[in-house]
Amino acid sequence: MAIYKAPLRDMQFVLHELIDAESTFKKLGFDDASADVIDAILEEGAKLCENVIFPTNRAGDQEGCRFAGGRVTTPEGFRDAYETLRKGGWMSLACDPAFGGQGLPNTISVFFEEMLQSANMAFSLYPGLTRGAYVAMTAHASDELKNRYLPKMVAGTWAGVMCLTESHCGTDLGLLRTRAEPRDDGSYRITGTKIFITGGEQDLTENIIHLVLARLPDAPEGSRGISMFLVPKYLVNDDGTIGERNGVACGSIEHKMGIRGASTCVMNYEDAVGWMVGDPHRGLAAMFSMMNHERIMVGQQGLSQAEVAYQSAADYARERLQGRSLSGPKFSDRPADPIIVHPDVRRMLLDSRAFNEGARALLGWVALLVDEEERNADPSRREAAEDLVALMTPVIKAFFTDMGSEVCNKCLQVFGGHGYISEWGMEQLVRDVRISQIYEGANGIHAMDLVRRKLPMHGGRLVRRYFGVLDGFLKSHENDAAMREFTGPVAEATARLKTATQWLARAGAENPENIGAAAHDYLRLMALTAFGHMWSMSARVALEKAGSDNTGFYQAKLATARYFMSKVMPQTAALLDAITAGSDTLMSLDAEVF
Repeated sequence: MAIYKAPLRDMQFVLHELIDAESTFKKLGFDDASADVIDAILEEGAKLCENVIFPTNRAGDQEGCRFAGGRVTTPEGFRDAYETLRKGGWMSLACDPAFGGQGLPNTISVFFEEMLQSANMAFSLYPGLTRGAYVAMTAHASDELKNRYLPKMVAGTWAGVMCLTESHCGTDLGLLRTRAEPRDDGSYRITGTKIFITGGEQDLTENIIHLVLARLPDAPEGSRGISMFLVPKYLVNDDGTIGERNGVACGSIEHKMGIRGASTCVMNYEDAVGWMVGDPHRGLAAMFSMMNHERIMVGQQGLSQAEVAYQSAADYARERLQGRSLSGPKFSDRPADPIIVHPDVRRMLLDSRAFNEGARALLGWVALLVDEEERNADPSRREAAEDLVALMTPVIKAFFTDMGSEVCNKCLQVFGGHGYISEWGMEQLVRDVRISQIYEGANGIHAMDLVRRKLPMHGGRLVRRYFGVLDGFLKSHENDAAMREFTGPVAEATARLKTATQWLARAGAENPENIGAAAHDYLRLMALTAFGHMWSMSARVALEKAGSDNTGFYQAKLATARYFMSKVMPQTAALLDAITAGSDTLMSLDAEVF
């Protein structure tokens, strides 16, 4: 059976010691977000996730969602768990008080969401998508739509979902066919079919608000002709009560490899009443507000599942007896040593731990930048934060989910044959996390987004700004001998990342295929460099406090940092070689030969 205990100590380390979130919160006007308040929220959130949500995970996977008569029934226990989540106000943490929210920083919500995802990834999608729809509506909807719909969404009595994909188009949304016909009263009639709509139908909330991409009759071809519409499952009366059923119906649900507790629906819109969100033909830009939020959330899913996998594998490795240590028996009173003594088991566990803690640090750093982007009074600081968030979003989405899947597989391997058996819970983690590499844009798309859009954006300003962050950190520690074992590998990786960036600019101009051939490796190089930066920051704090540490926390942090620098960071050299190898060997094979 998989186990989960919220990693509160590491979360507190990131928030209080690594990024000093409380200080930034005060500067941004979050007067109530003190360290004590942050800890209290996380501690109560941990109790909810460990004791209420996590017990629904395995049963939800085994039972899955059921579909009959156009209705979806979520697994047993989901409705009670959702009500507990909703009534506790957990969906409103970072929402605007004007709509019933608590007005807390996004960063605090992000750390709670990691716990929720670890407890039950499928379940977490329902409130997660509502939060994403809230983000899009606050940015683009009219005041009338906000006031009518957002209070119920913030309260969790109504849900929100995003409706993009059609059977003939996934990433290439310029091909979508769903139609929107204007009416004299300012509303529209939406007709079409969407697929892969997570939470499109469920029994957790009394209404579901669909944000649907569709085309107006006069829309230009391609992605420039897409508008976004709010289409409720039930129409809403003038007094805010539920009205008659709209022309929205679930045709079926998908039977999936994982996240079986999340309903993945085919949604049919037949002359459904909807209202435009944002400007005509600007729907894709409006939807990106939701999509960018969801992409960071999906990246976090990689971390959340990797955390459960690591905790479960480490616990198993301490107890499972198999063989003897290469240097002689470590537990001579037992018939064999626990497998934690074996170097290869430790390799898999340390790879996992180094990823999890590095990812949590980077996610906290970026989450705080999101708060800066939204709240800082200084336009230049907002711009800087926006640049770094935009650059890191594809890195978090793609690298976190690639590594989340890799960690879950490694931790299954620690269990050996028992990991392959369903009763231990490891194979569910492998199945659940796999979708994170696919939805919200397949990871290859995000690698291309990084190299084709983000690198040249604003004349290269985003990546130059990030190099400034790295160079500034390295310069501030250039005379610190104790930090050299950590800053040295980061300096080497930063130099390689700069070389790769310059090479891409030249080689991409000569042959565009070079960009596509390098994209995956470039994103991974940037990710490892970013992780190196986070681990160096973590080591700096740990070095200062290790001497007075009675718990072993800081010694463990230093040991993991050293492992990352010596065993993982050397990959950056090979990645640079792969990037600069170009596209010739990749593109030379005729398509017919595959």
